[in-house]
Amino acid sequence: MVEDKKMVTLAEVKDILAERQTDGELTAEQRLSLEHSQKFSRLDSKKAKKLIKELTELGFVSEINAVKIADILPSHPDDVRLIFSKERASVEKKDIEKILSIVQKYL
Repeated sequence: MVEDKKMVTLAEVKDILAERQTDGELTAEQRLSLEHSQKFSRLDSKKAKKLIKELTELGFVSEINAVKIADILPSHPDDVRLIFSKERASVEKKDIEKILSIVQKYL
């Protein structure tokens, strides 16, 4: 059996676990994950999805990095550089500015 793996934001985790909580009892790990997502997600899931879509449309932001950006909502160029630190090519200053301007619209 092949499992589809999809990156989800903290906002989506919060929605998924809140829905499962209404359907029945959560495991200890799921309760901890729900608490964490409630404390640290700064966007609702609709805004997070829009932000991810807008970031990936730039062409140089992968879905994985877009999800990280949506969760962290960086406000400083160094924060963006850290997200892209594992990439082979470095992100140019103008690209970082594009990312930050998009993120700013969602704060």
